[in-house]
Amino acid sequence: MNTQAVEIIEIEVPLEEVMSLNHSRLIHRISVALLPYENQYDILPELEFELAAGRLKPDVAITQRQQYDYRRDVLRVLEPPITAIEIISPTQAFDALVEKIQDQYLPSGVKSAWLVLPTVRNIYLFLPDQPPQVFTTGTLRDPAAQVEVALADIFR
Repeated sequence: MNTQAVEIIEIEVPLEEVMSLNHSRLIHRISVALLPYENQYDILPELEFELAAGRLKPDVAITQRQQYDYRRDVLRVLEPPITAIEIISPTQAFDALVEKIQDQYLPSGVKSAWLVLPTVRNIYLFLPDQPPQVFTTGTLRDPAAQVEVALADIFR
């Protein structure tokens, strides 16, 4: 009997770095829903921030509009976004994302945070020192960023 050894190499990808179809679709739809505000803000998906609580990378960030210098890029932004938007993925726990928002984003100077739950089609709005608001239909109005988005446009 002729046998041959085969080496199997496993590459592990952290689950939080794997993006699902719905997750990707919602990043796009939220960014598109925020386009009416692009003269006022920068709408930035998947940008990493170096904040007081450490490195954080929201799915979508709303920041003050900045001048672009395409010759000199920035890997991590030092100023907190106005709004950090997180979309829960199949590999993430709801409680872990709530903790991230309440213990990292808001104490680091983020004015508001959204937690998007695709499976039930709702969005939680977190503001400092307030209980979260849940939007299940209609329009989400974020007083910190002064933006409005229709949930029907996001979850269509």
